[in-house]
This record gives sequence, C-alpha cells and structure tokens, in this order.
Amino acid sequence: MLSIPATRCLRRNIFPGGRPPGDPPHGGTARPPVPPGPPHGGTARPPVPPGPPHGGTARPPVPPGRAPEGRGSHRIGRASAVAAAAATALALAACSSSSSSSSSASAPASTSPAAAATAAAGKPMNIAYLSFAVDNSYDAPMLAAAKTAAQILGAKITVFDANNNPQTQYDQLQTVINSGQYNGIITQPIYGTGLISLVQQAIAKGIKVVNMDQILGPKLDTDAPQVAGLSANVTFVPTEIGTKLGQQVVAACASKKLNPCKVGYLYDIKASSLDTAIYGAFTAAIKGSPVRIAATGQSYFTPTTGEQQVQTMLQAQPGLNLIVGSDQGIEGASVALQTAHLTGKVLLVGYGASAAAVAGVKSGAWFSDVAQAPATEGKEAVQALVAAIQSGKVSGAIDPVAGFPDGGVVTKADASQFTPEWPG
Repeated sequence: MLSIPATRCLRRNIFPGGRPPGDPPHGGTARPPVPPGPPHGGTARPPVPPGPPHGGTARPPVPPGRAPEGRGSHRIGRASAVAAAAATALALAACSSSSSSSSSASAPASTSPAAAATAAAGKPMNIAYLSFAVDNSYDAPMLAAAKTAAQILGAKITVFDANNNPQTQYDQLQTVINSGQYNGIITQPIYGTGLISLVQQAIAKGIKVVNMDQILGPKLDTDAPQVAGLSANVTFVPTEIGTKLGQQVVAACASKKLNPCKVGYLYDIKASSLDTAIYGAFTAAIKGSPVRIAATGQSYFTPTTGEQQVQTMLQAQPGLNLIVGSDQGIEGASVALQTAHLTGKVLLVGYGASAAAVAGVKSGAWFSDVAQAPATEGKEAVQALVAAIQSGKVSGAIDPVAGFPDGGVVTKADASQFTPEWPG
C-alpha cells in the first residue's frame, strides 16, 4: 500500500451530513428533490429554516453592517484567514494516519523520488473531490491536505465545489460518473442520503469511492460505512460529539458547584439532522444532572450570528451560567460576554478544536472543547482511496480523532497536546 511517510500528529473534523432530501433515482438524469433544509455550512449561509443540518443552499439573514461568514468558520475571503487555514493544512498534511498513530504537528512531506517512482509504477489515479463548499476555513485545510497527499502518492485531484447546494453536488457527481474520466471519488455530502444512489452507481461501474467528513447514509450514530462497496468512511460521529459536549457541560457546572446550572445552547442550524443528532445525545448526557437548558439559539456556524444570538439569550436569561455550541458560535459568545462585562463569569464549552478554541482552553477563557480534524480527514481519505485504486483494499471506518488525548476532549490539562487544524 502506498502511504505518506509517518510522523506523529494531533488534529481536529464536522461537521457533517444533513437532512436527507430523499434518495435520488438510480441511474438516468433524474434528480432528487432539493429540500429547503440548511447546508453543512460554508461561505453561503442557509436560510433560517424551520428548525438545524450541516449544510444547505440558502443563507440566513446577514446582520446589519456585517458580511456573511461561512460554516466551518469565518469566511476565508480575508487574507489572514486564508493564510492561517492553508498554513495549518500544509503543516499537517504529512502527519501519520489516525488509524496508525496520533501526533504533534510536523512539516509537510515533499514528494520523494522513491514515492514518485512507486506511484508511477501503479495504476493512473484520477480522483474527483466533491467538496460541500471550498470557500470556508474548515474545508480549506481538508482540501489542502488532500492535495498534498495526492501529490505525494502520484494521484491527480479535480475539485468540484458544490458551494452548499445539494442539487449542484448531485449534478456534479452524476457528471463525474458519466464522464468516464475518474477511477476514484471522494464525497463530502451536504445531505446524508442525497448521494447514496449515485455512489451505488459509481461503485457498480468499478469506480472506487471514499466518503469523508459527513455521514453518507441515514444513521448519524455510527461511522460504519452505510453503502455496500464503499472503500472507506473517514468521518466523525455526530452523536459522539453530543455525548462529549453534554459530559463536559456537566463537568463545567460541577466545577463551580452550580445547582441548578442554567445553560444557553447554541444550535448551528436547528432543522438539520446533524444538530438533531448532536442535541439528542447532549440531552441524554445531561439527564439527571443539575444542568438546565434555559435558552437556545442558532449560530449558523458563524461568530457574528453567534454573538447576536447570545446577546438575545443574555437579555432573556441574564443569569446564564454556561454557553455551549460549535467553536464559531462560542467565539461569538465570547464577544457578547465581553460587551456585557461578563467575561469569566459565564462558562464556555465548544466543539471543533479550532485554533481559537485551543487557545481559549489554554488560557482558561473556555472550559473545554471537543476535537475534530479536517486536515487529517483530507489526508486519510486520499490515502484510503489510493490504496483502493491500487490494490482494491477496503479500509472501512476510519476515525480521524482516534488516539487523541482524553478521547478528543480538549481541557486545560491536555490542550498543549493538541495542534489545531483550522483557524475557527
């Protein structure tokens, strides 16, 4: 099996799967209906839906005087965010696979003559990379790491950017399959079931397929492949994030002996199946504890919206003890608390292990965070796909945060062992 030279590396992954629009038809040009549900996130913002997914096409209202920002993080139209995301991804692209080891950051691997010669001796590898949205700081390090891995292993990657539009993503995958130009596909689904029938078509035609980051299928409580013939499934599990978040909130409240402990819960996109899964596991984890959800809001994976939502929460519930949500929402919460002169008086728990989160936990401004690893996902997806193309290897489920300290929970005690893979 071809592989990237291993070093040890710690890393962050969402986001994702979304509310299924119904399986698309098998074969032909017919297309699945596109529901009004929200997207995985990205630069395009979803509309305020009747409830939260990880993806969608429309956008939420943009706060007056503020530019929209996307899922995964701040929009990387800003030069500083681009530099941070790209630098992080390239620095981590050569870290060892989480299926074999964990690590601290290392320099990017270069294409060695031996690796190039080995790749040249194998089958040509033309990979279609179906991104939910290229222009956001969560996906940037994932894509950069995938490109670096492909270069090292002698594969060619062509990127298809759905820009948070599930219909566009469906059309792109159909085009890829019908073109006959690709022997490998990496999917990053906007909606969990929307691509299933096309992936089945691709596999039936002998194209190797690896799913990455978002769940491909209806079950959001497992990372096991849900499509027969899938070569690998490199994803996080939404319910595991919810459970860890709930456990950390209980621990945070106990650290201050709060009873009851009034919590403000920030969904990302409330109507999505992703948020439904996370919230369900969260509420199960806090059951029987003094934790009480006193207020809720939606951040749409953006700090500015998170800030506004927390301001509203504080007005309605001035006695909040803790706020929990994705890293982008908690970044916004930090600003709202500073404005309200409540910094240090309200506990913060997030998920993402972004640079902002790890720094916040290290300083004590955040109580804890639950890790994800976008660059690791990109690297491991390409490695698994290359192995499938060259030897037919089926890698099955690959956990991008396997081997992390404390099961991927970032605390002040272990924050120094985590290397963020995206800026936040």
